[in-house]
Amino acid sequence: QVQLGESGGGLVQAGDSLRLSCVVSGRASSNDYVGWLRQAPGKEREFVASVDWNGGSTYYADSAKGRFTISRDNSKSTVYLQMNSLKPEDTAVYYCAAHQLGSHSARVSVYVFWGQGTQVTVSS
Repeated sequence: QVQLGESGGGLVQAGDSLRLSCVVSGRASSNDYVGWLRQAPGKEREFVASVDWNGGSTYYADSAKGRFTISRDNSKSTVYLQMNSLKPEDTAVYYCAAHQLGSHSARVSVYVFWGQGTQVTVSS
């Protein structure tokens, strides 16, 4: 069982930056991938970025490439999502989630462990 706890959301203006943090606890396996997913009002939950907990490889949705950076600090058991040049369309609840498939997947359904979510609101 993996437990996840997010923090760092808030209200910012377009063009601002924000860093989300996710503390990962519980049993970790060599197959763990930790990701950030988001859900905007009236829309389906979507993949944003993920990181291979052990190898460090990172993956991004097209909407995040060039603006968002996912990273991990194994010593702190924490995954970060640095978000720059934020846009109003980035407004959503951001979730930290994990799966243990052992390979990258952008499908929301593979993520079986979820945090409670943190709200990010970007005003224009």
